[in-house]
Amino acid sequence: MNNRSPLLPAVPPNMPQVKPNRFLRWLARCTLRLGGWRVVGTFPDVPKLVFIIAPHSSNWDGFWGMAAKIALGMQVKVLGKASLFWWPLSPLLRALGVIPLDRSSPQGTVEQAVSLIRGSERMWYAITPEGTRKAVTHWKAGFLKIARMADVPVLAAYFHYPEKVIGIGPLFHSSGDDAADMAAIRAYYQPWQGKNRGTV
Repeated sequence: MNNRSPLLPAVPPNMPQVKPNRFLRWLARCTLRLGGWRVVGTFPDVPKLVFIIAPHSSNWDGFWGMAAKIALGMQVKVLGKASLFWWPLSPLLRALGVIPLDRSSPQGTVEQAVSLIRGSERMWYAITPEGTRKAVTHWKAGFLKIARMADVPVLAAYFHYPEKVIGIGPLFHSSGDDAADMAAIRAYYQPWQGKNRGTV
């Protein structure tokens, strides 16, 4: 009898997905399996949300996170500096879901993200609330502002290195009080441990 936990959770119909590439998805699943990692939890069947993941303490977070993203066929969007979009890097960034940030626009980063979400039928907008791999005592509140202004929930996901788990947590809905919402989200993340430091 096989008592092993499944490598990946089910993908709901409304989760944005990329065009299937069987080889890349197989390779990503093999990478996770060989590394001993798995994705646990239940993805919400929601077409639009702000997707956060923490603790972010190592470059390895990006490696394992990207492997999980490719294995699941998940499409997430992020804003990146427009200066990064030069040949041949530009096509790769766009394929990975990076959208150029127009720093000359009268709209700030938050407003541009809100506009993108509102103008899309489906979009999971990803952002790291810590903003850096270094230990921080205060998270940036931009993700809460984006979610509140775009009227979408926040999906909290986490890295837990002791068990090699990428976890999918609950949806948080804006109460209108960013300070209270931040406190609730930070409390949720307390048990999870990053690679290079303890809990958030």
